[in-house]
Amino acid sequence: MSAQANVAPVIIKKKKVVGGDGHHGGAWKVAYADFVTAMMAFFLLMWLLNATTEKQRKGLADYFSPSIPISRVSGGGEGDFGGESVFAEDTLPQNGTGATSYRTTESRESRGQMGVSDKGADGNEKDAAAFKKLEDTLLGRAGESTVSEALKRHIVTRVTDEGLVVEIFDLENAPLFAKGTDEPSQVMRDLADLLGSAGRIVENGIAVEGHTRSEPITLATNPVWDLSTARANRVRLMLQGAQVPAAQMQRVTGHADREPALSNPMAIRNNRLEVIFLRSDK
Repeated sequence: MSAQANVAPVIIKKKKVVGGDGHHGGAWKVAYADFVTAMMAFFLLMWLLNATTEKQRKGLADYFSPSIPISRVSGGGEGDFGGESVFAEDTLPQNGTGATSYRTTESRESRGQMGVSDKGADGNEKDAAAFKKLEDTLLGRAGESTVSEALKRHIVTRVTDEGLVVEIFDLENAPLFAKGTDEPSQVMRDLADLLGSAGRIVENGIAVEGHTRSEPITLATNPVWDLSTARANRVRLMLQGAQVPAAQMQRVTGHADREPALSNPMAIRNNRLEVIFLRSDK
């Protein structure tokens, strides 16, 4: 027997090491972090939509819109842009054929602080001051106002793209007109005098729009169209009688019962008139 017969055999074990057993590496952590970040942003967006008003949301949208300049005045710095804002007129993206500054096109002329020309921007400032003065007069916020509380209950004002809308409306036991006619009540006469005194302090054009409530039954001839138009025209005549220049009157419109102020089409609140002091660029 040879000497190597009693030597124990050598057994070599090869152990295969697989990295990441049980957690499959770290890639899932990156994906999970991205998912959590996206969900956090989503819920933050939902919270902001619920916690802000329509006006605030519009302001945020305008701030992030690259086509609306934030201010006509640059920062005045001395950096790379030489004090120019990225929203300055010269740096705004332009389309179309364009024109020279000597003979500009209408589209090039129509840019300014809020998307209008410099003349429009000045006009907006002038209109804002006029509308503020009108509101103070109509709502009795002037120094020694003579506007009674009874009249102020009939008035609501709001500023829109078209101008300052002064809405006057019926109240229970205090209608503006006799039922079914364009014959004004004493309340309407007093309101017309108030609107006339306010209209004389500005030069803005005036539009009058009439609205009525729906009739409780279906009639063969629905009077709401003629009635709303007749009442709007009567207010125009009353304003002119209160020394408002006829040249300021731009239009008279009757909307019948097509644009109710309340969801109930027969509500007394839907009997109303809108006297609109138009913007100077309208």
